Amino acid sequence: MVEAAEQQNTQQRLEILGEVLHSGTAEQVRHLLDGLHPAEIADLLESLPHEPRDILWELIDTAIQGEVLTEVNEEVRAGLIEDMETAQLVAITESLDTDDLADLLQDLPGAVIHELLHSMDKQNRQRLEAVLSYPEDTAGGLMDLEIVTVRANVTLDVVLRYLRLRGTIPDLTDSLMVVDRFDHYQGVLPLATLLTSDPDASVAEVMDRDIDGISASTKDVDVARLFEDRDLVSAPVIDENGKLLGRITIDDVVDVIREEADHSFMSMAGLDEDSDIFAPAIVSARRRAVWLGVNLATAFLASWVIGLYEATLQQVVALAVLMPIVASMGGIAGNQTLTIMIRGLALGQVGSSNARTLMVKEMAVSIMNGLIWSLVVALIVTAWFQSMAIGAIIAAALIVNLVCAASELTLRWPARCCSPLSPTWSALWHFSAWAPGSCCRDAAWIGTCHPRVPGLFTPALRSRPALFQKPRSAPRMPRVP
Repeated sequence: MVEAAEQQNTQQRLEILGEVLHSGTAEQVRHLLDGLHPAEIADLLESLPHEPRDILWELIDTAIQGEVLTEVNEEVRAGLIEDMETAQLVAITESLDTDDLADLLQDLPGAVIHELLHSMDKQNRQRLEAVLSYPEDTAGGLMDLEIVTVRANVTLDVVLRYLRLRGTIPDLTDSLMVVDRFDHYQGVLPLATLLTSDPDASVAEVMDRDIDGISASTKDVDVARLFEDRDLVSAPVIDENGKLLGRITIDDVVDVIREEADHSFMSMAGLDEDSDIFAPAIVSARRRAVWLGVNLATAFLASWVIGLYEATLQQVVALAVLMPIVASMGGIAGNQTLTIMIRGLALGQVGSSNARTLMVKEMAVSIMNGLIWSLVVALIVTAWFQSMAIGAIIAAALIVNLVCAASELTLRWPARCCSPLSPTWSALWHFSAWAPGSCCRDAAWIGTCHPRVPGLFTPALRSRPALFQKPRSAPRMPRVP
C-alpha cells in the first residue's frame, strides 16, 4: 500500500516536473525540488530521459548533489559523473559520510579520488581506509564508523554529561557501544535504559550483553537476515579479534533487501538491476542480444529433437497438436519448483542437509499433480481424437515431464549452483533458460557466476581498491574519559 502510494507520488511529480521544465523557469524547478528528499530526487532523475535529466541535475542544490549521487543506480550515476568537472565532483563529495563516500568512490575518476584523499584529514582518511578494506557486500563494507562508545566502569551520570557535552549523536543511534580500553566490544547500552535507570548505577550494571557483534566479513544478506530475525535497529560490527569497528543501521539493511529483490527479479530475464531504463537503444539491444541468442539456441535444440520424430508426427498429427500441452505443463511445474527453491535459498532455508528431503517432497507433489491432470488430459484427448492409445501416451508424457521438471531443478540448485566447488556448472547454469545467477550471487566466486558492471576498482570478486588493502585497523572512537 505504501509502495503504491510512493509510485503514484513519483508519477505526479514527474508530470508536474515535465510541465515546469517545458514552460517554467529554473527558479520554479528549484522551488519544486526544495521540499524533496535526495532519494526522491534520485527517483526523478532515474525516471527522466537523458536531456531532461541533465537539465534537472544542473538545477539541484550542490549541497545535496553528493547525497543524490549515492541514491541513483550505478549507470545513471556514471552518466552524471562523466559530465562533471573534477573540482565540482570534489566539492559535492567531500562532505559525504564515510560509508556513503566509500560506496561512491569506485565510480569516481582517478583524479577526483586523488584530490579527495589529499583534502581529507588523517582521521577521515583512516576511517575511509577501514571501510574500503572490506568488500562492499559484507558487514564491513556496510558499516558506519560514526558511533559513540563508553566504558563499562563509568556511571550513567557521567555518560549523560558526556552526551550533553557532545551536543549531537549520530543518526539512528538507539544504543551506545560499550568497549574496554583496547576497543574490545563488550555490549550495548540502550538509550532507553540510560534515560530510565538510576544515574548512580554503572554502565556494567545495566548494559545489555546479549547483543552479539557481527563479524566484518559476514555477507550483507546474512546481516539483513539477522536484522529481520532479531528486530534490530542497529548492530555493532567487530573484527576477528573482537574489536569494535563500527555499526550497521537499519537504513543500510533496507537498501540491501531492496537490491537483493531487484537482482533476483531482473536476473530472471537476464537483465541488470543497475541498468538505466533510458539508456540508448543500441546499448540496451546489445545487452539483450546475448540472452536472446542463448534462448534461440535452446529453441533450435528443442526443434532438432522434435525433428528426430518427424516421420512419427506425419503419421500421427494429433501428437504435434498436443505437444504444446505437455511442454506448457512441464514449464509451469518447473517454475513453481524454481520459485520455491529461490525463496528457500534466499532465506537460507535450503542447503545440503535438507535438499534430499525437499527433492522427495517436490517429486511427490509432481507425481500427485501428474496423476490428476494426466487423467483429465487423457479423457479429453480420448474424446477429442477417438483414440485411447493417444490419450494414454499423452498422459504418460505429462507425468514424466512434471516429475523430471521438479526433480531436475531440485537437484541442481542447492547442490550445484550454490556450491563453490562447481563454478563451471554454475556459470553454464547462468546462461540456461531459467534464472541466471539468481542464487550464485552470494558465492565466493561471484565474478565467474554473475559479474557486475565493472567500475574503476571493480575486479571479479568486487573487492575494494588495492590502494586500501592494508591490515585492518579501526579508527579510535570517542569515549567517555
